[in-house]
Amino acid sequence: MPPPRPGPRPHPVTGQPFTSPVAPGTGWPGDPATATTRSARSAGGVRRLAAGARDVAELDARVSVCRACPRLVAWREQVATVGRRASFADQPYWGRPAPGLGPAAAPVLVVGLAPAAHGANRTGRMFTGDRSGDWIFAALHRAGFASRPDSTHAGDGLQLTDLRMVAAVHCAPPGNAPTPQERATCAGWLERELQLAGPTVRAVMALGGIGWEAFLRAALAVGWQVPRPRPRFGHGAEVLLRTPEGREVRLLGSYHVSQQNTFTGTLTEDMLDDVLARVRRAAGLS
Repeated sequence: MPPPRPGPRPHPVTGQPFTSPVAPGTGWPGDPATATTRSARSAGGVRRLAAGARDVAELDARVSVCRACPRLVAWREQVATVGRRASFADQPYWGRPAPGLGPAAAPVLVVGLAPAAHGANRTGRMFTGDRSGDWIFAALHRAGFASRPDSTHAGDGLQLTDLRMVAAVHCAPPGNAPTPQERATCAGWLERELQLAGPTVRAVMALGGIGWEAFLRAALAVGWQVPRPRPRFGHGAEVLLRTPEGREVRLLGSYHVSQQNTFTGTLTEDMLDDVLARVRRAAGLS
């Protein structure tokens, strides 16, 4: 049995009350799903529903109601109900998979790892509401991809331009560590994302080694040409790939914007800005 939902709490931006986890189609800002959106409940279901998504909007909707990984479903809902932080006790928690963020047909794709338990699992938006998000959105704003330098809540007015963000795993995992099986199950969503992005994407930025490997596996699965031996991740690494139609796409690597990396200086603002500047050039935007 799922844990009981706490009573309704007002959304920090709109003031509309929501129970946690948030039911699809109830008015949460930016919720791509409705009460009738089909939900995957197995790895096979992920692949069938992903393959059947006609566009990015439908893909995001189906991602946001996925229940294919029992451990992840239980954890994200436990955090959203009985595991909420005291500092957010007056807010509702999204408690569902975090869908992609940003416009369809964007020339730049950013691939991250997974939502944070009290970040995207709370706000419903990738990299939103935690320190990792503070870093990435400030950098995206400096690079001209984001309309504002912070992302605090869904509905706060943030807009991305020419860039879309997706994840290797869409649910918050215990200990920030999805299992290999969970990564494999979620891969169906990323593979369909690449198929839909193929005609327009020109550059991909992978955050961290897991994002890098997830992207390369998905690219191979949908027929992209990847150099052999498979390119290794590194900060600033750059690789030329080709879509099945022969279009060139450049993959660039960046250390993940985790607190461990940013607090220790493993990743600095200058390092992140440099990779994003190269991404812009690779995408033909500057």
